Amino acid sequence: MWNGLYYLPKHETETCFLPQVQTLNPQLPFGGLNPLFPKNSSEQYCTLESSFTTSNHVLYNSPSTLCFSSSGSPVSLLDFHAHPCYQHYSPDDMSVSCKSDDRTGLKHKLKELESAMLGPDSDTMDSYDSALQIQADETSSMLGSWGLVMEVIARKDLKQVLIACAKAVSDNDTLMFQWLMDELRQLVSVSGEPIQRLGAYMLEGLVARLTFSGSSIYKALKSKEPASADLLSYMHILYEVCPYIKFGYMSANGAIAEAVKDESRVHIIDFQIGQGSQWLTLIQAFASRRGGPPHIRITGIDDSVSAYARGGGINIVGRRLSRLAESFKVPFEFHAASMSGGEVQRGNLGVQPGEALVVNFAFMLHHMPDESVSIENHRDRLLRLVRSLSPKVVTVIEQECNTNSAAFFPRFVETLEYFTAMFGSIDETLPRDHRDRINVEQHCLARDIVNLIACEGVERVERHELHAKWRSRFLMAGFKPYALSSLVNSTIETLLKNYNEKYRLEERNGALYLGWMSRDLVAASAWQCC
Repeated sequence: MWNGLYYLPKHETETCFLPQVQTLNPQLPFGGLNPLFPKNSSEQYCTLESSFTTSNHVLYNSPSTLCFSSSGSPVSLLDFHAHPCYQHYSPDDMSVSCKSDDRTGLKHKLKELESAMLGPDSDTMDSYDSALQIQADETSSMLGSWGLVMEVIARKDLKQVLIACAKAVSDNDTLMFQWLMDELRQLVSVSGEPIQRLGAYMLEGLVARLTFSGSSIYKALKSKEPASADLLSYMHILYEVCPYIKFGYMSANGAIAEAVKDESRVHIIDFQIGQGSQWLTLIQAFASRRGGPPHIRITGIDDSVSAYARGGGINIVGRRLSRLAESFKVPFEFHAASMSGGEVQRGNLGVQPGEALVVNFAFMLHHMPDESVSIENHRDRLLRLVRSLSPKVVTVIEQECNTNSAAFFPRFVETLEYFTAMFGSIDETLPRDHRDRINVEQHCLARDIVNLIACEGVERVERHELHAKWRSRFLMAGFKPYALSSLVNSTIETLLKNYNEKYRLEERNGALYLGWMSRDLVAASAWQCC
C-alpha cells in the first residue's frame, strides 16, 4: 500500500500531467484479468488473478467443490505434488508456503542480548505478541464447531466467516475451507461495503496460500499494473482522500526542520525516495528560513518498484527537486543510489564532513527482513549502519500493525482488523461504486494484503511492527527519542480538520499516532544518537 510514497502533488507534476483515471470493469479482476472463479459462480466476486503458476491441478473432484486457475481449469489441494513450488512445503503443514530454517537457538540468543541491553522493557513486544495470539485463540475457540460456523453464515457475518475460513486453512481442514469459500463468494464484492471489498481480497489471499501462488501473484501483479502515469494517478487519489501519507511527511519534516535549524549544510538520506514529494514543502520552508537557506544535499535511495511508478530512473526525481530548489534560490545537490535498502553500505551514501546528516525512513523499514527471516537481519543491520554515521536526527514513519513474526492465523486476524479500518476510512470519502475507489484499492492495497496472507519466509516482504518494537530496535542500536515539537502537532491537527472527524491524533511513548476511530494506523517518531 505505502508505495503511495510515489505520489507527486498535482500542482507540482510540471510536465508529468496526471491523465484521466481509466475506468475498470467491476466484473473482471484488475479490469481484465481472468476471474478466480467461473462467471456463473458469482458475478460480485472479482479481485486478483489467483494463479500465475505454469501448472494446472485439481482441488476437489466433486463438481460442487471446485475453484479454478487463471486458465479456467480446476485447482486442487490433492495434487499439490505436481506444483513447482511443492518442494518448499511439508505435506503435514499445507498452510506454510515457504521453506524456513530452524533458528530457535539464534532467537534465544538474540532475546538474551535484548534483555541484557534493555532490561525489563525488552518484554514489551512479547506482551503484544502474546495478546495477538490470545485474541486469535479466543476467536478460534468461538468458531470451533460446524454449528457455530453455520450460525455466523446464517446471519451473514462476513468478518466471522472470513476468520473461520482462515482457521480452516490454519488447521488444514480443506473440507471446511472449501465450504466456507463457496459461502464467501456469495458475500464479498469489490463495490460493496468496506468489509465486503476487503473480504474479496482476503479470500483471494487464502486461495493463493493454499495454491502456493501468493508470491507469484505479488510479483506478477507488478507487471500487470497500469501504466506508470495511471498508477501515479491512483497514488495521487489515495494521498488526497486519506491523510496518512501527509501526516507522515509533516511529522518527519517538522522534526528535521527543528533539528537542523542552525545548520548551514544539510545532507538528507532518504531510504525510499519514490517521487521525492516529501521534500517539496521542506525545500520551500528552508527557502524562507531566517538568515537564509542552508545548502541541501539529498541522497535518494530507491529500487526498481519505484522506478516503475515514476516511469523512469531515480534521476528524474533529482532533476525535479533541483528545478524546484533553483526556483526558490536554495543551494541544492542530488545523489542517486539505485538499490534496495538491504543492499546499502556506508560507501553508497556519500557522507561528507561538515554537514548535518538527516536519515529518513518513510514506510520502508518493514520491508527489511529481520532475525525471524534471515541471520543477516538487515533490519537491525541498517539501524546500526545509520548509527555509525552519527546523524542529527532519524525520522521514522510506519504502519502501526503487528504482522512481522506472527503466525499465520493471528496475522490474518490482525490484517483483517487493520485493513477494516483502512477501507472504512476510504469509504467515508469515495462512493462505493466510484471507479477511482476501486482502482485505488486494487492497485494500492490488494497486493500487500495478498502478500501478508499468502506468503511466508523470504517471500513475505510486508512485515510490519508496532512502534513499541521499533522503539526497542532503535534503543538497542544506540538511539534515544527525539521529541516532536508542539508546532508539528498543531499543524497536523489543522490538517485533520479538512478530513472526517473519525480521524484521531494522539501522542504517547515519544511518537505521534494517526488512527481511524479506535484503531491506530500510522505512527511517526524521531530519534537522535545517545
